[in-house]
Amino acid sequence: MPKPVKVGDELDVTIEAVAAKGDGIAKKDGFVIFVPGTAQGETVKIRVTAVKPSCAVAEKVESPSV
Repeated sequence: MPKPVKVGDELDVTIEAVAAKGDGIAKKDGFVIFVPGTAQGETVKIRVTAVKPSCAVAEKVESPSV
């Protein structure tokens, strides 16, 4: 089954929970994405940095200062 994300994808997500190691957890079509440096309830723009068989890892994309 193809993954709903690929490396380099940028998405707007809401962090649904925080994993045991402290990374935020977001989901895209039920597929888990770990996002370090985020908190539960936070809505952030992310960039996928790695896709594994059962999950992905992403980084928070910083918004430019205006």
